[in-house]
Amino acid sequence: MQLKQLLVVIDPTAKNSQPSLERAAWLASQTKAAVELLICDHNQALEDGFFSDKDTQKRARTALLTERLDWLESLAAPLREQGIEVTTKARWGKPLYAEILKHVEELKPDLLLRNATTHGTLHRLLFNNTSWQLIRFCPVPLWLVRSGEWNPKNIATALDPVHSADKPASLDHNLIKVAKLLGEELSMQTYFVHSYNPLPRSLVFEAELVVSYDSYLENTEQRHKQAFNDLLGQYDISNEQQFLLRGVTEEAVPQFIKNKNVNLLVMGAISRGNIENALIGNTAERVLENSDCDLLIIKPEGK
Repeated sequence: MQLKQLLVVIDPTAKNSQPSLERAAWLASQTKAAVELLICDHNQALEDGFFSDKDTQKRARTALLTERLDWLESLAAPLREQGIEVTTKARWGKPLYAEILKHVEELKPDLLLRNATTHGTLHRLLFNNTSWQLIRFCPVPLWLVRSGEWNPKNIATALDPVHSADKPASLDHNLIKVAKLLGEELSMQTYFVHSYNPLPRSLVFEAELVVSYDSYLENTEQRHKQAFNDLLGQYDISNEQQFLLRGVTEEAVPQFIKNKNVNLLVMGAISRGNIENALIGNTAERVLENSDCDLLIIKPEGK
């Protein structure tokens, strides 16, 4: 992962606060990366025949995009005064996530930043929540930015060394490399975590397993601990940076984030495209719902 070109999605409905822009400005000041501000807009009135004359309709669209570009230029001005290279782009179309992904393919940025949004599962399914879709389909690292004060000190990386979620082994290695690079370039402390969730005693009904339940817990912990140690042992990572958590990821990791005052969580995500994921959402989405820090999503190479 490099940090030479950042793409920032600007929310046209949030005139007073653009957390993703603030985060990109900070990143660019640390890494000398170039920044492009993108706004994707659409107004159904300019599609459904409100104007009987096609030329008038086209001029109205152009006027709207020109207004958006003027606004982007006003947002870009303070960054340029800081010496940051900034370009601007306005696109017309829907759905929003599709237009963003088209521009990602054209620009090929190293990182996409967007304000984080959270919605209930049913809302995400019916209304194609943009963050939900970008987590699945964005081909470049995706930084979902929370609003609020940014005090960058700690990065945590969630790993899956036993590949319980069918993630490829190479993804964990990529996550570690990204976290170490960010920690070095941004002068932030890095932590690496893995959570596992053994079958609770209340759900054990098989007689032989009931008798040997304590042994089962010990063996399960040892298996995950060994896999975690084998993975991190390939890198220069101290014991103080390693944390093996017991519990479901979407509960254990957010609690760790709170305890360690983590500002950025790095996670991997894969897209299977089946109805189960559409209804339930993958781990990265559920962690986003339960956490208050920024979230950086990394996809497997070639995905």
